[in-house]
Amino acid sequence: MVKLSLEFLNMEVAVQKIPENLIYEMVKGEPIYYKGFRAYLNGEKQIEEIMGSSKLQSLIIAELIFLLRSFFGDDYLIFTNEIGLQFSKKSWRAADIAVIQANKVLDINNKYLEVAPDIVFEIDTKAELNEIKNPLGYYHEKTDELLKFGVEKVIWIFTDTKKIMIAEQNKQWILTDWKENIEIKKGLSIDLKKMLGKWGV
Repeated sequence: MVKLSLEFLNMEVAVQKIPENLIYEMVKGEPIYYKGFRAYLNGEKQIEEIMGSSKLQSLIIAELIFLLRSFFGDDYLIFTNEIGLQFSKKSWRAADIAVIQANKVLDINNKYLEVAPDIVFEIDTKAELNEIKNPLGYYHEKTDELLKFGVEKVIWIFTDTKKIMIAEQNKQWILTDWKENIEIKKGLSIDLKKMLGKWGV
């Protein structure tokens, strides 16, 4: 009996030792860690290796930001670098790109964004899905939360399968290929295959 109690205590200590900077997102007080966080804890990877983006992911984000900034101008803010979206005290999600009307953001500081962006882009995920009870449902659950938060459109770009998922308020979700022309906002669309073609992707 004592042995079981000691094992339980050791498990509690192990959980508590996971640094907060390894938390990617928080859902109702439950942490979602960065993909590969155990390899970091075991000394197999550096922190930059699990938090960094691939060349393809980084290129997509850079091209999108240039396009979005050119279209929206100074009337909108374009946040990136895994901007935190604060739903409540113990719930927040990260976004690769968040587009929001500038007048909705009262101040620029070191806190997470507490107002829903108009558009959110996600390129793959940095979440450790092996630690989640329903790994396949992660994308749907996160998208649902973003829409309930007030985001008008969520666009997922998957680099492995070269697919795009588009979710909008009160509309049927769409799953399509990179080669399709995707409307971001009225008057603005992207052809990801064409956008990346000049780089040989």
